Amino acid sequence: MKKLIIVGASSGIGKALAQKYTDAVWMVGITGRRGELLDAMAVESPGQIIVRVFDASKTDYVAGHLDNLAAELGGLDLLIISAGFGEENEAMDLALEKEMIAINVSGFTAVATWAFSYFRLQGRGHLAAITSVAGMRGSGRAAGYSATKAFQINYLEGLRQNACKHKQAITITDIRPGFVETKMAKSSVQFWVAPVEKAADQIFHSLNKRKKVVYITRRWKLIGWLLKAIPSRIYERL
Repeated sequence: MKKLIIVGASSGIGKALAQKYTDAVWMVGITGRRGELLDAMAVESPGQIIVRVFDASKTDYVAGHLDNLAAELGGLDLLIISAGFGEENEAMDLALEKEMIAINVSGFTAVATWAFSYFRLQGRGHLAAITSVAGMRGSGRAAGYSATKAFQINYLEGLRQNACKHKQAITITDIRPGFVETKMAKSSVQFWVAPVEKAADQIFHSLNKRKKVVYITRRWKLIGWLLKAIPSRIYERL
């Protein structure tokens, strides 16, 4: 059986992906802060799910938790970072910005560096992370969120270049959703909102193909292209 860890699996896309992989007969390690939700998932898939409860923003403990979880699984083929936090914050409340940075930057980095180091020592592996189309340009309504997602996008690209330069068999996948019907979808302006199941299905098949960059749903690739193309002087007025 192949082995997977999903960091941030208690709800939303992470939970839906855990179900996809258990259906595909993988051994799945799931993490999150809400142990009761994770335990309920383990009960539904006996013998296939191992639970580890921790907060990825507490970065001093991330490596230890992941070391233990990988050991319990008996190895690791794929790690998906699904943990994240986002809020609109036009008032620029510093406490809210710091909360997003703690999980989307510090927590993300702790998990990503652990996974990359693990796969480098192993000689192979696949790291995927759920970033966001929002990370492609700054947002006046959610400056902190878009900035933290931009960090993730660039970090993954850096890891991909590192692996290529050193000829390491490590696949890095950047998953960029638009709007998905989860509690994370808090934007006051939403369109093309995808059901969680549809998003998880597209992610699952894209990861099987070991793609480098994935837009969820696929039509968001057009929005990504438009965001890159709009001149700054026009974008600032939107």
